[in-house]
Order: sequence, then C-alpha cells, then structure tokens
Amino acid sequence: MTRTIDYGNLMHNAMRGLILDVLRMVEKDGLPGDHHFFITFDTRHPDAAMADWLHERYPEEMTVVMQHWYEGLAVDDDGFAITLNFGDTPEPLYIPFDAIRTFVDPSVEFGLRFETQDSDGGDDDETPGDAPEEADPHHDAEVVSLDKWRK
Repeated sequence: MTRTIDYGNLMHNAMRGLILDVLRMVEKDGLPGDHHFFITFDTRHPDAAMADWLHERYPEEMTVVMQHWYEGLAVDDDGFAITLNFGDTPEPLYIPFDAIRTFVDPSVEFGLRFETQDSDGGDDDETPGDAPEEADPHHDAEVVSLDKWRK
C-alpha cells in the first residue's frame, strides 16, 4: 500500500482559506484603498446560486467584479453571498469556495488559479501579474472573460 501526501488538495484548501479570510475582512470593514476582485467561478457547481437569466447567459463559467458597488456580503465556511449590479439590475449570488477558479486583485497584482480535473491540459502560463485590465470604473459590476489574457 502506497501512502502519499496530497499536496495539490492541501494547497487548494490553503488558497481557499486565504480567500475566506480576505472576504471576511471585507465583510467586516469593506474594501480598503484601491483593492477590488475579479472572481471567476464554475456556474455548474451544485451549490452556486444566481438568477436564471445569468445562468442561461453563463452556463459554465462567470467572472464577476467586486469593486464600487456591492451589498449584502455574507461569508460562511463554504462560500459567500453577495448582491452585485448587472446593468442597473441588482442580483444576489452565492458562490461556493469550491466553485472558484480564479481570484485576482489587480490593484496589487495578486492572483490565485485553481486547476480543475476537467482542464484541457493546455499550458497556461498566467501569473498574478497577468491580471485583466480593469473594466470601465463607472459600471457597478461586470462579467468579464479572462480568455483574452490566457496564452
């Protein structure tokens, strides 16, 4: 019987713990300074919750921006609830930590990427410095695709 240490899962758990800690700080004190987040998540995750029209538009993956306007941020051990504004339509979301694929804070060039089992096996050399350009700051929330920044 071979016993091994599953470093991949341990690292993912630690990274998700970091996101949990950051969001709990924001829940308590708000976003400090220029910090803002691009969060890409798997919309197919069984515990992800969003309006039907958003799920129809983004049936597999969605990236949200948490920056100027958000409300109702509530963090629990499994994920977080938040209301974001999509074209003047406030929509509540629930994003499980297990559904997060990328978490980027472009203000400090910080980013995390979670590799998934169903990835295409391509060589993605994205580094935290490859964070997406910030969307028009006059929009409250945006859904953006990170594909154009992938190599």
